[in-house]
Amino acid sequence: MMSISDSLFCLANAVPARESFPIWAWLVFGVFIVTMLALDLGVFHKNDKPVPFKEAVAWSVVWVSLAGLACVAIGAWQGADKAQLFSAGYLLELALSIDNLFVFIIIFTFFKIPEMYQHRVLFWGIIGAVVFRALFIFGGVALVEKFSWVLWIFGVFLIFTGIRLFFPEKEDKDLSKNPIVRGATKIGRFSPELNGHDFFFRKNGLLYASPLFLALLVIELSDVIFAVDSVPAVLGVLPNDGSLSAEEKMFLAFTSNIFAILGLRSFFFALSGFMKMLRFLHYGLGVVLVFIGIKLILAELPEGWAFHFEIWQSLAVLGVVFGVSILLSLLFPKKD
Repeated sequence: MMSISDSLFCLANAVPARESFPIWAWLVFGVFIVTMLALDLGVFHKNDKPVPFKEAVAWSVVWVSLAGLACVAIGAWQGADKAQLFSAGYLLELALSIDNLFVFIIIFTFFKIPEMYQHRVLFWGIIGAVVFRALFIFGGVALVEKFSWVLWIFGVFLIFTGIRLFFPEKEDKDLSKNPIVRGATKIGRFSPELNGHDFFFRKNGLLYASPLFLALLVIELSDVIFAVDSVPAVLGVLPNDGSLSAEEKMFLAFTSNIFAILGLRSFFFALSGFMKMLRFLHYGLGVVLVFIGIKLILAELPEGWAFHFEIWQSLAVLGVVFGVSILLSLLFPKKD
């Protein structure tokens, strides 16, 4: 039986992949995602309330532990190499996500979203992120398998993005000129006031969207922008020497991405007060993206010139760079 990822791949007129990850593996992961999301909103966060710091830290530990268990399971089932690739993808996506958490603070501050409703907005934002990441990853793998020269574009793009991170622009805290905000407010009917935790409500017989919905729209747009950086980076971690099938790339990239994204809400509430302390993480990400871009280009050079990094070498670079970035941030905090 052909898996969902195989079907998408064949739609791109590519060669069908061998089934290292059969359909039941995709179904198990899908059931896991739905179950965890249902427990999150329907049980653990049924009532609107601010997420306490200790609870956020506890959930962050839970999500990291679940990702670790998934890595162990993949290693026992598919071998250490694929477990290392999962770890590299997860580590990279987690670092990129944490670096982008400050954007969520700006969004919630601008729309004056109370802390008690922020988890609800992020919950639905995560669902949208899962869908968009699936489309980006499946489409990206199919594109690379069909046109290998796309890896050159990914490589140059990642190098450019990495260099740009060394010259960060000041975050614009005024979202009134944001294209999606301006477009949505012209098309729809938005209320400047909240109506509890409702995204939509009726007033005088008319349907209004609350600031919660507008904040959700901006978060979804932000995630699409994040995906433009993170998906090529995660695909760049995976080897493109024929050792992995398209289906294997899809499964490893998707699962590692989603584990990092699902834990993003907990990390937001746990780290929101400490993110400014990670002042050098931005530069560490720049180094990693440049490394992955160079790695992609070197692997695509003509025979005799090409160079392929071992999986453990890529994982070591990620671990060392991120570790040094965090350590330097703690040793040399920003003096405000």
